Amino acid sequence: MWDPETYLAFSEHRERPARDLLARMNPSAVGNVVDLGCGAGDLTPLLTRRWPAARLEALDSSPEMVRAAVEAGVPAYVRDVRDWTPGADTAVVFCNAVLHWVPDHVELVRGWLDALPAGAVFGMQLPGNFHAPAHRAVYELASRAEWDEELGDALRAPDRVATPLEYARALSGPNVLIDAWESTYVHRLHGRDPVLNWLRGTALRPARALLDDRSWGRFLEELAPMLRSAYPEEADGSTWFPFRRVFAVAWCE
Repeated sequence: MWDPETYLAFSEHRERPARDLLARMNPSAVGNVVDLGCGAGDLTPLLTRRWPAARLEALDSSPEMVRAAVEAGVPAYVRDVRDWTPGADTAVVFCNAVLHWVPDHVELVRGWLDALPAGAVFGMQLPGNFHAPAHRAVYELASRAEWDEELGDALRAPDRVATPLEYARALSGPNVLIDAWESTYVHRLHGRDPVLNWLRGTALRPARALLDDRSWGRFLEELAPMLRSAYPEEADGSTWFPFRRVFAVAWCE
């Protein structure tokens, strides 16, 4: 279950990679603009401002997130991205921080690119930090005997994110031009245990779904000092949090 309020607590930091992705997406013609995995709809206005005359389609698999998006004025609906297919008038497909949750997403994207009309553009951004200290701390704690029985493999999802070169090779074709790259954003976070709070909105969701309130609180209490050690607080009270992201943009000719 997604918690829109927790996820949006770091919206300013989460928005920057989306803006960088969007800046590279220049379709030759504009039809429908699709926000695949729109979440709480906080980034969808970036699309409507960029292409104000286009028809917007926004969808997400989380009812909680879609409810928040609709309350914010975004005409979103609940649907799994794996069940979505491009239409003949689809011009822009924007997929921000979604596909790392989807097994075999490369094959899924290949199918979308084959179906998109000439002139359309597809862009995706995926977190590429699954080997970062934050995730290693989560995996280490979840694998301890006291938590292994309750959590199993819930927090040990495989790293499904490829390198930019692997995406470029897998997605390019005779009628598809690819631009792929990666960036590491060094976020300056504030407040007590900011990295823990960041993870609560994303990577720790499976644990929250499995643990009762008491166990969840205990899990966070054990994880917090591990993250403080990995990401020490600066003298001014802030915390530096490097975060790698992987991008790919495809133009259909």
